[in-house]
Amino acid sequence: MRLRSTWTDSRLDDFKGGVDSRLDELSKRIGDLSTRVDGLQHTMVAGFLTLVVIMVTGFMGLAGLIVAKL
Repeated sequence: MRLRSTWTDSRLDDFKGGVDSRLDELSKRIGDLSTRVDGLQHTMVAGFLTLVVIMVTGFMGLAGLIVAKL
């Protein structure tokens, strides 16, 4: 395989167009991924808060049982 030593203007324009379209596609995919990650972060925060509420409720119930036995 022999590499070109010179590039014509039209060949460079074709290359630039290909690179631009790939970068546009990559930018779109990164934007989509960012949206999905933001949604995942919200879900994780909601899950964490749910676990905290469950734990506090359990501790309060346990404390209530201990106080009732005194």
